[in-house]
Amino acid sequence: MLVAIDSSTDTASLALAKDGRVLAQVSWRCGQNHSVELLPRLVRLLDEAKVSLKDTSGVIVAKGPGSFNGLRVGLSTAKGLAFSLSVPIIGISSLEMEAHRHAGTGLPICPIFNAGRGEIAAALYRKKDDGWRQLTPEHITTVDALSKEISEKTIFCGEYVATIARQLKTRLKEKAVIAPDQMRSAVSLIELAKPRIDAGDYDDPATLQPLYLRRPAITKPKHPKYANGGSK
Repeated sequence: MLVAIDSSTDTASLALAKDGRVLAQVSWRCGQNHSVELLPRLVRLLDEAKVSLKDTSGVIVAKGPGSFNGLRVGLSTAKGLAFSLSVPIIGISSLEMEAHRHAGTGLPICPIFNAGRGEIAAALYRKKDDGWRQLTPEHITTVDALSKEISEKTIFCGEYVATIARQLKTRLKEKAVIAPDQMRSAVSLIELAKPRIDAGDYDDPATLQPLYLRRPAITKPKHPKYANGGSK
């Protein structure tokens, strides 16, 4: 049985699959509650599918980009399962997961996540006769800069797209196809991982790290002169 985990953003998802069949899956809006909601939801999903963690043959996890807290919780949970159950693990880009459900359109697909500070995280994918391909790697950019990279009709997807849809339409006109806001499903992780599973191409749980794209902001102490142990 494969266990798939996505906690990249305010939306989270879990899925269980065996022999190419989805046993159970759930997606929900978790906000910043990943650490208290992820494991209870997994236990509930296992009960629903009437299976045990002991049946796990592999773990697939969305590795980012995304929120620092969400990715930390998702990766640590996935790696903990892989270590404790002695099963392989595969990390998949969260943006690739977001894009994959639109693969059947044949159009370029640009998944977008909010990166804060007026910036976005984006990439570009497309499925053609030669298969599913990444056209542009994950990167931090702005709506203006991204719009200049788009040369043909492109699908924009992701929970943050609704926030910037008007900007995209203003800059790109008919080239911007705005996908409806739908929650991601961890089933996409299983579909994307299949070629790697077939090839035996797994990640090392000891070295698999979140794809943050940039380091988290560090809050400066309110009283710098006392930060090194000085007395008042």
